[in-house]
Amino acid sequence: MEEKLEQSLIPKRTLPGGEQIPCMGLGTFGSDKYGADKVSEAVFGAIKYGYRLIDCASVYQNEAQIGQVFRRVFAEGVVKREELFVTSKVWNDKHGEGEVIASCEKSLEDLGLSQIDLYFVHWPFPNYHAPGCSGDARNPDSRPFSVEEFMGTWRQCEALVDRGLVRYIGMSNMTVPKLEAVLPLCRIQPAALEMELHPSFQQPELFDYAVSHNILPIGYCPIGSPSRPERDRTEEDVADTELPSVAAAAKAHQVHPAVVCLKWAVQRGQVPIPFSVKEAQYISNLHCTVCDPLTDQEMEAIRKDDKGCRLVKGQVFLWEGAKGWEDLWDLDGRITQ
Repeated sequence: MEEKLEQSLIPKRTLPGGEQIPCMGLGTFGSDKYGADKVSEAVFGAIKYGYRLIDCASVYQNEAQIGQVFRRVFAEGVVKREELFVTSKVWNDKHGEGEVIASCEKSLEDLGLSQIDLYFVHWPFPNYHAPGCSGDARNPDSRPFSVEEFMGTWRQCEALVDRGLVRYIGMSNMTVPKLEAVLPLCRIQPAALEMELHPSFQQPELFDYAVSHNILPIGYCPIGSPSRPERDRTEEDVADTELPSVAAAAKAHQVHPAVVCLKWAVQRGQVPIPFSVKEAQYISNLHCTVCDPLTDQEMEAIRKDDKGCRLVKGQVFLWEGAKGWEDLWDLDGRITQ
């Protein structure tokens, strides 16, 4: 492994209240390809190299193994607990009364932590999809987004903050109409919004809405998620690394196109959370944030290359009577009921 990356070199992003976190984190969703041991091994190597933001979730089925890594790096003096920023998420089947708190307590136990730094509502509805299920699987209990149901879940997240189990809470996979409906009802505002963000899917309206409301955008699938499950693939998908603007910048900087996607994300202001179990890749991903930035012209060319290509469509969460995955994302500007 290369020498540890100096923390002072890594750009930071500011959360509400002024706390700064790294401009890039490590995702831990192994998809259908990598087991918990492989993912946790990458977490260990990444922390040793200099990663300080680790994005976890209960549904990834690897928090217990990642917790063992946390215990190890703390015990070996690789990093102090207060130097790590750890996120987790409540899954869709744990939105009921009391279940959010129980889910968080289980994640705390698995991760070996007394407090989670940022806790997300993973999806804004209780539509369950079992890990590893086919893309055609549907739960008969799935239903459209409900402001009342969501706020019941959010109130439990606010209680987590009150009890000191988490420091910040966030939302994920939201839309502008959903945010407009719920933000006025929140006692504690979300500190961050996790959303799909990559050059071919830039979500400018949602991105700008989050920033204008002092909500930090955290971008998943930052290089187009080449390891995403087969159920999330369609023939219309665009490969970000093959976009003309990305390819041209990669050639100019003599780097892999994936690196360009990450440079773009960091310079735009979001926090990308790329996943990789390969040491050379996760080292390159973080190192690219400290050197050789893209030019203004390259950033503008990538902005213009947006294709509106959503990769994680969420069709597995559809309810009876829904017309298609588009109903999940309020594409007509209204909450789909």
